[in-house]
Amino acid sequence: MTPEKDLVVIWPLKDGTCADCGEPLELLVMAEGKPHCLSCVDLDHLVYLPAGDAALTRRAKKGSGLHAVVVRFSRNRKRYERQGVLVEAAALAVAEEQCLGDEEARRRRRDRDRERRAEADLDLQARMAEQIVLIFPGCPPERAQAIARHTGERGSGRVGRSAAGRALDDEALRRAVVASVRHEDTEYDALLMAGVPWADARERIREAVDDVLARWSEGARGVL
Repeated sequence: MTPEKDLVVIWPLKDGTCADCGEPLELLVMAEGKPHCLSCVDLDHLVYLPAGDAALTRRAKKGSGLHAVVVRFSRNRKRYERQGVLVEAAALAVAEEQCLGDEEARRRRRDRDRERRAEADLDLQARMAEQIVLIFPGCPPERAQAIARHTGERGSGRVGRSAAGRALDDEALRRAVVASVRHEDTEYDALLMAGVPWADARERIREAVDDVLARWSEGARGVL
């Protein structure tokens, strides 16, 4: 149940009428053992705010000179449960504006964080591309940049996002280059589509991959 300091308004399960005015009851307050409508107990100027947004509810209640908790009996749990609150319309409007301000601030913070992450990713990928060219002097710069973008993509799970990849480890970057050559410069993908097991497909194209890596290691320019 709600704390004793709260005014309690009941959302009835069954139809009924007010003990004073005889009007149908949508919400009621029990007084002297009888149900009363909100008009008869001077609560009809309040507006209903459903539960679900804790910050909005807290602010609306704080700003409302008069407020009440709305409860309804749960047949399954055999107890009254909070459904929302009744608050002054002006207090709710102010609370909504405050919450919108919070959401705007959170949106701006998310945007700034996203921009910082994007800048960090671009910096990482640029350094990866530079390191790839140092390892493979013959790799065309634009190809090194493409490999770096691919392997360094955030959330991809590729080798460039591993701890070794972010540390620009030579072996990790070499693996990224090998993967690129395998897919871009050999018939590896076609073999997989033809149903060749990946291990067999890798063995078939191993010599082609080694040839490209050898040329790039020697500094020969051009794309195969």
